Amino acid sequence: MPADELSRVFAALADPTRRDMVARLAAGDATVNQLAEPYRMSLQAVYKHLKVLEEAGLVSRPAGPQPRSVRLERDVFDEIGGWIEQYRRRAEARYQRLDAVLRTIDEREG
Repeated sequence: MPADELSRVFAALADPTRRDMVARLAAGDATVNQLAEPYRMSLQAVYKHLKVLEEAGLVSRPAGPQPRSVRLERDVFDEIGGWIEQYRRRAEARYQRLDAVLRTIDEREG
């Protein structure tokens, strides 16, 4: 995933309302009105949040008759997960090297 796309995704997910929308959409598609129900904000504000999520590629609203459902785009989450996983693996390898060094020190002293 290119860096600018990754930045858009993380910027979109930096907002707690948008993260909540993503969490709710993980349970299933929803219309904009259904998504707006728990929030104390205008429908226009909900559309603005959805626009940010759409521009980041996290959700889509397929063309069709109203009301259109909003759905999560799973591929983006796979790409984010892959990006995070590579750094988790590097950190894990670093900790394993540190553990090996500490074991060697313990064996010498013990």
